[in-house]
Amino acid sequence: MRCFNSHFPLSSKSLHTLPLPPRGETHLWYVIPDEVKCSSLLKQYLEILSPCEKQNVLSFCDSELRKKALLARALVRTTIARYQTNSYVDPRSLKFKKNSYGKPEVDWQQVPDVSWPPLHFNLSHTSSLIACGITTYSPIGIDVEDKKRTIKNDVMSFARRFFSPHEVEHLANILDPEIQRQEFIKLWTLKESEITVESSEFPYGQWQFALLDLANTHYASICTENFNEENLSPMALRVWKTIPLLEDLCMSGTPSIITIGGLVKQLKWIK
Repeated sequence: MRCFNSHFPLSSKSLHTLPLPPRGETHLWYVIPDEVKCSSLLKQYLEILSPCEKQNVLSFCDSELRKKALLARALVRTTIARYQTNSYVDPRSLKFKKNSYGKPEVDWQQVPDVSWPPLHFNLSHTSSLIACGITTYSPIGIDVEDKKRTIKNDVMSFARRFFSPHEVEHLANILDPEIQRQEFIKLWTLKESEITVESSEFPYGQWQFALLDLANTHYASICTENFNEENLSPMALRVWKTIPLLEDLCMSGTPSIITIGGLVKQLKWIK
């Protein structure tokens, strides 16, 4: 794997820059922690963070937990910095604040010489995959779950606590324990993305969901607002696999991204 030396410049010029996604289009970026093995690159990520973020990351005693916390913050900063407005955005210059519901958002007023973009983001992670979703004009909720996730409690007992009667009935009718576990994870993934959106400060509208299979290893759910008032339009979606500051691979429209549920139109490379 290629690594950067200590003189690698930290700015959005190092990133594949993009225009803001148009209204109704969703971008999903994900990184697989096990694929990031270059120590000098990890040091570059640490330099991107704010002093508070650095302190938080370095507080983890376990090296793997520390690495994943670092990757999560680096993914958010480098992903947002790709979306240019009227000037380059250095990932280090981004400031964050929390709204009245505790949801993090970019404080664009603290970024020099940048007009306020209607950009929204959401982060989700497992021990084996970290994802960041981007939309404009609408809040976004995402969740990712490992297909191999173990369920400590009995699946049906857990489902009766959190799922609707229809969902419980659906699971109860599945006799194969492994298929039942997979269906449970899919439903849980969808619910987690929904919870994220419902806790936002935006008025309730007509929401649409997408459930994806990522690289045959994870489930990912996305929840965004449907802008078509007359009927439900397919969610326009672009997906990238990334190692921040190193490489980006457009995965939408490939066998690695499979739509399991929802109306989705996967879009390929954006120039």
